[in-house]
Amino acid sequence: MKFRRIIQLLTLFTVSIFIYSCMEKFDLNEIDLDDDDVNIGGDTVFVMLNPVWDGYNKPQDVLVGREPFIYVADTENDRIVLLNLDGQILSQRSIKKPVALAQDYRLNLFVCARFDTLNQSFSAVYKIDLVAANHDLGTAPIKRILPQLADLTMPQREYTGVAAFYDNRYYISRKGPNNSNLVDPDNSILIFDQKQLPDGSTTDTLLGRVALLDPTGTGIMSANQISSLTSFNSRNYDIVVTLTGENSFKAQWLDFIISTEFTGYTIALPPLESDLMMPGFLNTPEGATVDNSGNIYVADAGKDSVYKFNPRGDLLTGFGGGPDLFKFNKPHAVAFFNKTLYVADTENNRILRFILSTDL
Repeated sequence: MKFRRIIQLLTLFTVSIFIYSCMEKFDLNEIDLDDDDVNIGGDTVFVMLNPVWDGYNKPQDVLVGREPFIYVADTENDRIVLLNLDGQILSQRSIKKPVALAQDYRLNLFVCARFDTLNQSFSAVYKIDLVAANHDLGTAPIKRILPQLADLTMPQREYTGVAAFYDNRYYISRKGPNNSNLVDPDNSILIFDQKQLPDGSTTDTLLGRVALLDPTGTGIMSANQISSLTSFNSRNYDIVVTLTGENSFKAQWLDFIISTEFTGYTIALPPLESDLMMPGFLNTPEGATVDNSGNIYVADAGKDSVYKFNPRGDLLTGFGGGPDLFKFNKPHAVAFFNKTLYVADTENNRILRFILSTDL
């Protein structure tokens, strides 16, 4: 027990130092290609860890928080579950149909779920103050961010992903069928800012939408049915978006740049120059994550597989077939921490963990 406690304390100390220091803007030229974690060569083999974490009902997201704890959006059980790294459930919260999770650096948990009012069900986004309740999900204060009053006239809008950044600004992706309005199309990424008040509380202000994203585009810089948002653990606003609409490039890394000529998003990986940016490579990607070396992992529900790409977009490995225990069924999410990959194996009602064979 003492040894385990020492390991936990060392892990928390390492993560705290990482959060405090916050790396500078991610740059491909700064990556040490000799670093084993980058895996440019494509010889990665993942091995599944036991035991399987089961008892879930179509979980659609898994998140490694910044503490670190594990959070699971247990969608059809209408709950969020908080676990330690050993898989022990520490607390849980009833919430209708959670589908996406994120956490900011104040340790607020953001949840895309459902909200019922006016005899109708709406997609919603909540913020849960974990610190105020010592990380007891069941008693933590909760605030509904969306829908706002104007959104109640548009019940088909769905909030599909959240990404938080180094300065606690956060983005929320949404999708829907109404995209003829150029000012406020359903398919968008919303920008929110948080300001801390003297009493310690925060205000959440909608600043607008991410510009230059085509709501029905079939190519790059598209917001056509975004299924997830992923931010980098860096001092930037870069994001990886996955899309399930009619699009040739269903996972895109959007690079935020500031220059004298332009400030905003450009595509980080050009089309046709890597596996990730080959038309039709992915089928129905529902989730993604990025490790500290810039490798991108994508959960493709349409192909029952998880893919790993290096920072250049080259495919390193894809897995999900094989023996029955190892076979995915519509995986919706991936998360990465301390050499371990977590997969929400949605239709198999479980969370799986994998580690590189070279790390065993």
